Amino acid sequence: MRRTSDRGQAMPLVLVIVALSVVAAVAAGVAAGEVTKRGRAQAAADAAALAGLDGGQPAAAGLAARNGAVLTSFVRIGAVVTVTVEVDGIGASARASNGPGPAP
Repeated sequence: MRRTSDRGQAMPLVLVIVALSVVAAVAAGVAAGEVTKRGRAQAAADAAALAGLDGGQPAAAGLAARNGAVLTSFVRIGAVVTVTVEVDGIGASARASNGPGPAP
């Protein structure tokens, strides 16, 4: 009977594990980048909505721009301001009020 050697059999398994680890790390980095972009967009929308309460659309657009965003929508109904901004292709909306307003 002839015996086969098991030497070297672990190397392909180690290579597969390393490759999967690299793919997982890259995917986690991409996901973290998207979460960061969404957070920046929401922060810019919140700030723009608050600025729009006193300064109107020009103030909202200016504050959005200072936060790296573009104001894409501004709506004021009574004491409620609703804005939509875009940062790096990610959109976010926020609503601010300086008093009682209409129900959402």
